[in-house]
Amino acid sequence: MEQYAVRGGNPLVGEVEIGGAKNAALAILAAAVMTDEPVIIDNVPDLSDTKAMIQATESIGCQVEQLGRHTVKITAKTVNSLVVEDDSSKKIRGSYYFLGALLGRYKRAEVALPGGCNIGLRPIDQHIKGFRALGADVRIEHGLIITEAEQLKGNHIYLDVVTVGATINVMMAAVMAEGQTIIENAAKEPHVVDVANFLNSMGANIKGAGTDVIRIKGVHKLHGTEYTIIPDQIEAGTFMFAAAVTKGDITVKNVIPKHLESISAKLMEIGCEVEESDDAVRVVAAKPLTHTHVKTLPYPGFPTDMQPQITVALGLSTGTSIVTESIFENRFKYVDELTRMGANIKVEGNTAIIDGVSKYTGASISAPDLRAGAALVTAALAAEGISIIDDIKFIERGYEDFPHKLQMLGAQIEKVSTERELQKFRLKTG
Repeated sequence: MEQYAVRGGNPLVGEVEIGGAKNAALAILAAAVMTDEPVIIDNVPDLSDTKAMIQATESIGCQVEQLGRHTVKITAKTVNSLVVEDDSSKKIRGSYYFLGALLGRYKRAEVALPGGCNIGLRPIDQHIKGFRALGADVRIEHGLIITEAEQLKGNHIYLDVVTVGATINVMMAAVMAEGQTIIENAAKEPHVVDVANFLNSMGANIKGAGTDVIRIKGVHKLHGTEYTIIPDQIEAGTFMFAAAVTKGDITVKNVIPKHLESISAKLMEIGCEVEESDDAVRVVAAKPLTHTHVKTLPYPGFPTDMQPQITVALGLSTGTSIVTESIFENRFKYVDELTRMGANIKVEGNTAIIDGVSKYTGASISAPDLRAGAALVTAALAAEGISIIDDIKFIERGYEDFPHKLQMLGAQIEKVSTERELQKFRLKTG
């Protein structure tokens, strides 16, 4: 079984290049099936999740050509099935984007109920509500969500909660519907805007993405395009907090600083220096960290995907901090693992009360999900001694070359799969 072996105690220093946004890539790969013409997508992160999404497009008959590690060409002219239920697609949550894409293009889709990290209920009721409002019939049978329509007609749709998945899915379905669709209470996340920009580059007519009202005028068909995915704000934020936790000095490159404002603001609040340039952000943690309160909120608020990372940092700050999780109810499962490393955290419902400690110590821990797994790696990098991290498959769903990028910043981290490799790591880093 593959694990990460980490010897902590080194400040992380240097520059790191951020890859394409995973959450944008999953939706954009699905949206590529909405035209017969070739679509070239650049800056696709090389992750298990994106590989699963590409396999799913192949499973329905698309021709996929890998033009480079981060560039893929998809031709959907050869689609021969509207059923997405291959094993790889069942493991990832993003597979549900095929619902909106196939329904929009072919007026029918059957997709296996999605998987992904177990961080709490992520219902698809708002997706279903949106599809029905456009005139589709939606039912769940034999583990598949089946949606079909004679014709899709634009409508005024108010989402009951702010949801990225439903905003993107309904937007894709509405692009080729007859007439105008208005989505109110839409999610404003950067990857919603990126998917809208991608669809517009294919000939869609979407206005207002990035605000809470998106207006879509239906078009008859979409055409091929060449498109570059935005940088991943969560990967960037993870390295920014790695600087804070290890008392380091990291410049994250190839980012859009505006997307990182809520993260930068909290880092400055707890005592880090943050310098922004056009496409880079530098975080320097020269002073002891101080306590703060944070509540996760939809964009432009503090991202739920960064909640474990800030909790790890606040665990090493002076005083008492409070972290409130308002998006997912199961997001504090990693706290038990952090406690093994010496953290003093009490969870009450959706709130964590954190009394800062002076140091973490190495321990054997498990990654309960993607973002918490990455946060636990940063804790291990700050800890005294060696930590072993299990279930790294979760981390590799969202971070490309994670150990290598950390090594380039001076981290002592290696992927090991045998006891012998682990002993070698202990000797080498001792």
